[in-house]
Amino acid sequence: MFSLCLNLLDKKVIMATQRKKKNITDEQIVTWYTDFCMTNGKKPSSVYEFSKQNAFEETDFYKHFSSFESLESEYFSKMFHYTLELLAENKEYLEYDPAQKLTSFYFTFFEMATANRSFVKYLLEDGTLPLKNILKLKQLRLDFLNYVKTVLDAPLKLDNEKIKSLQNKLVAEGAWIQFLSIIGFWLKDTSPNFEKTDIYIEKSVKAAFDMVYNVPVESIIDFGKFIWKEKMGDAFTSNK
Repeated sequence: MFSLCLNLLDKKVIMATQRKKKNITDEQIVTWYTDFCMTNGKKPSSVYEFSKQNAFEETDFYKHFSSFESLESEYFSKMFHYTLELLAENKEYLEYDPAQKLTSFYFTFFEMATANRSFVKYLLEDGTLPLKNILKLKQLRLDFLNYVKTVLDAPLKLDNEKIKSLQNKLVAEGAWIQFLSIIGFWLKDTSPNFEKTDIYIEKSVKAAFDMVYNVPVESIIDFGKFIWKEKMGDAFTSNK
């Protein structure tokens, strides 16, 4: 009986080996990882378990990612690059001014995020430390900073290269903080079709450009009123 069990086990191992998938792509791995997390409400306990469950070699995982954490970081980076690909297909985008380009980027990125909202929320709300989640956006941050440097103009024309470089860096970092604020708003948005996120994007971009490039005017006050209204709405909702 024991011998029979061993034989059956050997056959299962052989069959599993024969079923091993070849030419595994990073997209396949991300799809399987997403499905596992959404189905089980947690990450796989190990790359070994994950690869075995999906019938591919563990070494194939490491050809694309060094860890689950790097996979998650790369997920947001791929969203970013796919957003730029979609924007590049729009000929009108090339004619947009900086504010229009940034607004279009946000709209397109968050349309994609909404299409994958369950997994994106899982990644960004997993754990209790905000820093832990921000680290998942490390590569996205680098990609975004490089992007905005090509889109945003320097508010002041300077001859000193060091000061000019610092100014460009501050403008880019300011845009990144804005991007994070939109992500945070979108995660909490409960409006139909996330319409309030669209409003937040439009008002925050307009207010930011007025603040950096123009004299602060009505758009900043308008954006402030919108934020105040949303905060007050949340306060009343939480007290119910």
